[in-house]
Amino acid sequence: MPTLETLEKFIAHVESNKHDEAIEAFYTADASMQENQSPPRVGRDLHITNEKLVLRRAKSLTSKCIRPVFINGDFVVIRWVFHFDWKDGTTTDMEELAYQHWEGEKIKEEQFFYDPAQRIPK
Repeated sequence: MPTLETLEKFIAHVESNKHDEAIEAFYTADASMQENQSPPRVGRDLHITNEKLVLRRAKSLTSKCIRPVFINGDFVVIRWVFHFDWKDGTTTDMEELAYQHWEGEKIKEEQFFYDPAQRIPK
């Protein structure tokens, strides 16, 4: 179960748009991430690489945790809102719920729930 201090540090990393650093610091080496009902991707290094690829495409990014954060033992649910300004001049606004299973102070499994139509740039 994460401490409140650890959870707040994680949220601060993401809200500072240090998504790749958050993955490195707060996920287990064998962590899995899953988009809606897609098959999970496994491995922190893969997650970091994927996140860096997304961040490189963005001119700017705003990441916001919408509180409250729900905590029940090793399980945490966070509501996120993201705004991407892409280098190609388009934008994406995305809202998602992240359902996390923590192992001590690190995230072991995470599943994102969102409307995939949000991912289409405008």
